[in-house]
Amino acid sequence: MGEPRTPRGAGHRQPAEWEPHDAVWVAWPSHDELWAQLLGDAQAEMIGLCEAIADLDEVGRPRGEQIRMLVPNGVRHLEASEALEHLGVSFSRIPFGDIWMRDIAPIFVRNDDGEVAAACFAFNGWGGKYVLDGDDLVASHVAEAVGAEVFAFGMVLEGGAIEPDGRGTLITTRQCLLNDNRNRGTTVTTLEARLHEAFDARRVLWLDEGLLNDHTDGHVDTIARFVEPGRVVCMKPSGDDDPNREVLETIAADLAKMKDAEGRQLQVERIPSPGLVTDHEGLVMPASYANFYVANTTVVVPTYGSPHDDEAVEAIGALFPTRRVVGSSAKAILTGGGAFHCVTQQQPMGARH
Repeated sequence: MGEPRTPRGAGHRQPAEWEPHDAVWVAWPSHDELWAQLLGDAQAEMIGLCEAIADLDEVGRPRGEQIRMLVPNGVRHLEASEALEHLGVSFSRIPFGDIWMRDIAPIFVRNDDGEVAAACFAFNGWGGKYVLDGDDLVASHVAEAVGAEVFAFGMVLEGGAIEPDGRGTLITTRQCLLNDNRNRGTTVTTLEARLHEAFDARRVLWLDEGLLNDHTDGHVDTIARFVEPGRVVCMKPSGDDDPNREVLETIAADLAKMKDAEGRQLQVERIPSPGLVTDHEGLVMPASYANFYVANTTVVVPTYGSPHDDEAVEAIGALFPTRRVVGSSAKAILTGGGAFHCVTQQQPMGARH
């Protein structure tokens, strides 16, 4: 009989987002055919996000984490470098389909010795809806650029589909992970075993569904986020016309019944939702303040021109008292389907370069 197989990710966990980062990976909005007349607006919002993450001091030196940006070609490299030269951004010439690095980049994991590896999963364009050239190779290219060991997993998984507390608990949704367009026929038991193997997840908490018109089929990073172990934030409806009123109330009620991997009852915090946010055609957009990004010194909260923007930024600020919390416009980026958490992927402290 052969030796027992060691799981590929054994001994590695996905750190919580508030743990220290070496860098954050983003991509420069580049494709005219995808963004059309909103390309310039999406680029401006990316600049705003990068400025917030860099957190320049009074003499213009970045205090935040290193920003590592993908550019597809020389023209876009020049364009991005001119826009971001004051932030110390480093660039990698890597082809990509679009800017959703949370889902197309590797998910970085770390062991107890501080060694960081790249967990790379199959990517099928969010269930075959948006299959773009280059997206399925970004994870391996980024891992190579970092110099990280790669743990390759055959299952389809996007980073926005899971929310870790860094201590063995993951939150996800049935709408996404149990969707036949991802891993057809896979059972809850099998999925939980794979999540344990990849991330040392000892408990998986299952919510039902996400926001209306969410292209990702209910990614959890738009509806529920850990802010510290045992403490999670979700949204409450805003306005009588909030298109997600019932879903948001169900999410909060379900979370309040759950316990984490340490056996603690979750403490549930509520922040406003953006309420009804529509695009230029009047269609409801999956706007979410929960799609914030936690950088080393700053939490960047997406805003949408909603009357609830300021209240949400203030509420999230109370949850992160050791970081500055800033709101930054993300409505143009949202036309592509997501916001700031969707376009970032953190590289935890300790990664090999």
